Amino acid sequence: MQSNDTVFDICVRGSGIVGRTLALALSRQGLAVALQAPPAHAAREDVRAYALNAASVSLLESLKVWNELPADARTAVFDMRVAGDASTSVLRFSAWQQQVRELAWIVDAAALEAELATAVRYAPHITATADAVRARLLVVAEGRASASREQLGVAFETHDYRQTAIAARLLSDTPHGGLARQWFQAPDVLALLPTDRPQAGHGLALVWSLPSERAQALLALPEAGFEAALMQSTGGAAGALQLTSTRASWPLAMARAQQVHGRGWVLVGDAAHVVHPLAGQGLNLGLGDVASLVRVLAERESWRDLADTRLLERYARERALPVQAMAALTDGLLRLFSHPAPWAKELRNKGLGLVEVAAPLKRWLASRALGQ
Repeated sequence: MQSNDTVFDICVRGSGIVGRTLALALSRQGLAVALQAPPAHAAREDVRAYALNAASVSLLESLKVWNELPADARTAVFDMRVAGDASTSVLRFSAWQQQVRELAWIVDAAALEAELATAVRYAPHITATADAVRARLLVVAEGRASASREQLGVAFETHDYRQTAIAARLLSDTPHGGLARQWFQAPDVLALLPTDRPQAGHGLALVWSLPSERAQALLALPEAGFEAALMQSTGGAAGALQLTSTRASWPLAMARAQQVHGRGWVLVGDAAHVVHPLAGQGLNLGLGDVASLVRVLAERESWRDLADTRLLERYARERALPVQAMAALTDGLLRLFSHPAPWAKELRNKGLGLVEVAAPLKRWLASRALGQ
């Protein structure tokens, strides 16, 4: 238990996946870390699943978290199929073509959070607290609705897509075979990600982004009506689909903090940037922030303080390009694939076809998603 006079090296504010991962990584440097978050409330069913790239998996492996996950909580993606709104516009990716074991891993969000919580509980140098503490450096990892960011006076520039994401867990009568599917059907973007929950080889995680008004109508449907809408949108390509969970939803936006560091503080994860989920890269960006900040702090000069502005500027420079590039990519794809004009439809469908036959471009796109 800390006294009122305790000054921690670092206070990580926010105990989600990014915050806990950061606390674990910093504690391995021998730094005294306070992990500050309000008391947990009774949790609702968590139906989220994340697509993690190789860099994110490597980070979790280094913290001894990845291999502790239940076997059915992580599912390898060996192939990916992206379809446009024309029958001939299909883009295919495979681990074999990319010369990797898998393209990505689909991870159960609740299982990953639980394993991180266990690791934090037994980690040396981490003190979990709900109270305000004193620290040499404050790291804000509270997510997109961060109160600390607002208290610091940092503007959060937000572009509202006027879309809502719907997430749920499904069971298919057809084995998924490690295949992730995505449909761009202006203005919808629908993804089915392979999981081994609730049944090995037959589970799917749904992420469906669509205009908010239509999303609310779908959420109001009984289960049978929602399943029928899913079957219509997927054309039965993934088999007969059955809901096995509640349906969760959240508004979609692109957002960016005007500054990610200041005197004695720094932002990471969704507190610093938010992108559209169509590329499944939001958490990967956040874990990329973690890896970068941890490395910058570890490599600091012996005389330089943790909160040194020049030190934090190194982190900001290192993360600026990857974050901006992913925001631009997801925003551009959404605008192109949601535009209702005939010329846009022709352009996107021809574009998918051209990328499909352009092997170097396909490899480059896949390498970006893989974190290579």
